[in-house]
Amino acid sequence: MSDAKTQTRSRLKGVVISDKMQETAVVLVERLVKHPKYDKRYKQSKKYKAHNPENTFKTGEKVMIESCRPMSKDKCWRIVDRLTAGE
Repeated sequence: MSDAKTQTRSRLKGVVISDKMQETAVVLVERLVKHPKYDKRYKQSKKYKAHNPENTFKTGEKVMIESCRPMSKDKCWRIVDRLTAGE
């Protein structure tokens, strides 16, 4: 019997909308939600503060973020990968 923990971390795709803080970027994640009564789909968005080491990711870039241990009061995500470059 092995005691090794296998933990799957949640990943989200989004767009960097702010990189003005030191080592932190704000990532906007949009998702489609189906209304329970009217069956219409609509967009919901949420902003996440993600760890941006050495400020490598800039505004407008599409990135993938992954959950991690809390790094500050609001920051418990980190940027894992760049999906596309910004303007």
